[in-house]
Formats: sequence, structure tokens, C-alpha cells
Amino acid sequence: MTETIVLWSAAAVLLFWAVGAYNRLVRLRAAAIAAFAAVDAELGQQIELVQAQLPQGTQPAPLEGLTSIWTSLQAAAAQLAVSLSAARHKPLDPARVAALGTAQDALATAWEHAQHDEAHDLAGARLPDTVLSRRAQLAAQARAATGQFNQAVERYNQAIAQFPAIMLAWLFGFKPARALTPAPISRPA
Repeated sequence: MTETIVLWSAAAVLLFWAVGAYNRLVRLRAAAIAAFAAVDAELGQQIELVQAQLPQGTQPAPLEGLTSIWTSLQAAAAQLAVSLSAARHKPLDPARVAALGTAQDALATAWEHAQHDEAHDLAGARLPDTVLSRRAQLAAQARAATGQFNQAVERYNQAIAQFPAIMLAWLFGFKPARALTPAPISRPA
């Protein structure tokens, strides 16, 4: 009789531990996904900034004479939009996050070239200061959101790698996520 009580007690403790550990893993995964939503919003604003500067209809381009620079910015923004859309559906998929990081780097590089193009004349900056300052502000906000996402991913990855929770992670298909590399900070113009 006592062996049965001990056995049932051990089974109950194991069951309650498993439910608690599973709920913790679900909460950490949800926190990482929620943190990605902030990254999504910030990167979306960067894409909108580029798109807002493109010519609309028959109006002249706001950055007339900067076609090669603006074409590279537009292409990088389009690449970021596609990668962001793919990552939005599975924000903890390492391959999608890696592609998003590459697209984010491409846009940062395009902005860097636009700011520091050596072929420009001595009349002033190639891009309006308002666009550059808005871009810098958006980049800082994206870096902050990326940092929060990366912290959430790190907590999630640590939780699914701990023993004995690793057994539940394997059983229920919790896979490690990848942190998003923040875009490099631009040098001042």
C-alpha cells in the first residue's frame, strides 16, 4: 500500500513539473515572438522611409539626380521587405532570421554608401538632412528592438537546453532560435 502511494505521489510530482516546465517554455517562446513584433514594426518604418522618398506618379523625384543611390536604397528596402515578410510568419526560424539579418545589413550598407558617396559635388550632402536624421533615429530604435528580441531568444534557447527541460523541448518540438545581428551603426556624415 505504501509503495503505491509513493509511486502515485512521484508520478503526480513528475506530471506537475512537466506541466510547469512546458508552460515556461511556451511563455518564453511567446515572449521571443512578441519581441520580434517590435523588430518588425521598426524595420517596417525603415522600409516606409525609403518608399516615401520614391517618386509618386508624375511628380519629380524628391532626390533628383540621385538615381543610382536611390536605386540601391530601393533594392535593399525591397530585399528587407521580402525577408521581413518571411520572418514574420516564423520569427524563430534560424534561416529566416539569418536572411533578415543579411537584408538589414544590405539596407545599412546602401544608406552608408548614400551618405558617404565620394562622387558627390562639394555643394552639400547627397541626401537631405531630414531624411538622414530620420534614418538615424529609426536605426537606433531598430537596434533597441533587436536587443530586446535577442535577449528573449537567449532566454528561450537557454531554457530549452537545460536538463531536464531539454527532454520536453525535444518531445514537443521546441527548436533553438537565432538572434538577429543588429545593423551596423553609420558613421557621421
